Amino acid sequence: MRSYSALFRTPEFTTLFLSASLRLAASTVGGLARGTLTYRATGSPLLTALSMFGPQLAQVLGATTLLSAADRLPPRATLTGIALGFAVGTAAMAMPGLPIWALFGIVFLLGLIASLGGGVGWGLLNEILAKKGEGGYLLGRSVFNMANGLMQIAGYATGGILVAAFSPQVTLLLAAALHLAAALVAAVGLTHRPPRASGRPSIAQTWRTNAQLWAARPRRLTYLGLWIPNGLVVGVESLYVSYDPGSAGTLFACAALGMLIGDVTIGRFVPPRLRRRLAVPLLLLLAVPNLLFAFGPGVWVAALTVCVASVGYGASLVQQERLMSLTPPELSGHALGLHSAGMLTMQGVSAALAGTIAQLTSPGAAMALMAAGSVCVTVGLVVAGRRTERGRAENGCATPAAREEMGVTYAPGPRGRDSTGSPRGTHPDDDA
Repeated sequence: MRSYSALFRTPEFTTLFLSASLRLAASTVGGLARGTLTYRATGSPLLTALSMFGPQLAQVLGATTLLSAADRLPPRATLTGIALGFAVGTAAMAMPGLPIWALFGIVFLLGLIASLGGGVGWGLLNEILAKKGEGGYLLGRSVFNMANGLMQIAGYATGGILVAAFSPQVTLLLAAALHLAAALVAAVGLTHRPPRASGRPSIAQTWRTNAQLWAARPRRLTYLGLWIPNGLVVGVESLYVSYDPGSAGTLFACAALGMLIGDVTIGRFVPPRLRRRLAVPLLLLLAVPNLLFAFGPGVWVAALTVCVASVGYGASLVQQERLMSLTPPELSGHALGLHSAGMLTMQGVSAALAGTIAQLTSPGAAMALMAAGSVCVTVGLVVAGRRTERGRAENGCATPAAREEMGVTYAPGPRGRDSTGSPRGTHPDDDA
């Protein structure tokens, strides 16, 4: 599959795309309203960051209890139910006089529900595009990521206008209506499909499959690269409201624009052979420009900075493609759910860490420190990958196939060899 038009001619792709886009628009508008509401009530950078990115913290609980259901529940009913749950929860947050502790309770519950949604939704996308040839999933995921960028640009801009013109509560009610529309689209437009795997979901099965996925070193390195460098940069984004409350919508929209540019470029125009080598450079691009926040740039310099840096989010397509190439088809939903849950959990942890540092120092200093941490983690994963390759070479195992087995495909190493250890990927059998 080589064109976007072919994607939209694929049955169910358009429906899944539209439903996901509506949910994303709702989350974007609602997240900005929630953050503004919390900042006005508390004046706390930490609580503001947690209100916007706190749902991600619940992902770790979902990843250890619910993920076995991702391949064992019918996708249409599950996605419809999740969207309805978000509609109800978002509307509840708009209630006048709702205590902050109650708002955070709803945020946690919605995050727990979302941990299942990632596995179900991305597993269904992989299933829909599985017969469309090599590259179908990556092209489809790039379209979703582009929509993510567009919806965030529009959502944060619209959310900022709505919050200023009306109130955070009214904006939350609009977000609830968008979630309800997403539920309707999924219920009407998706066809019934049986679960991809047999058996009943259980906590024990979730743990067993998590252990199976984690046991293979290539997947383990891929997961770490997907979760940590990206998550630390989201910690930077969690402080936009605290850094400049009046311009936070602009910063979020510019970050989304950069992400859109990166996803379009990597997903559509970069050939596979070159794409596999770009994850590390893209992850460094994602973090390094954000170091400028240490100097407290004005809003337009900051907007340009986050736009350029966010092009680096294109690394996720490279890593997700590899994750799918390293995972058996019957575990694709669980594997993608673990990726989503782990990534979002790290984003929530990073938001909490960034907010804490900002409380002790300043938002700008905290943003620079989070970016520096992302750079260090990326470099550390690359070094770990090269050491592994060197160890295999000493044992006579450094053939191209062995290097591919180790996941050493991301950045050119010494004497033209590939090296890695970090970023984001796709899917073959266990090497454990």
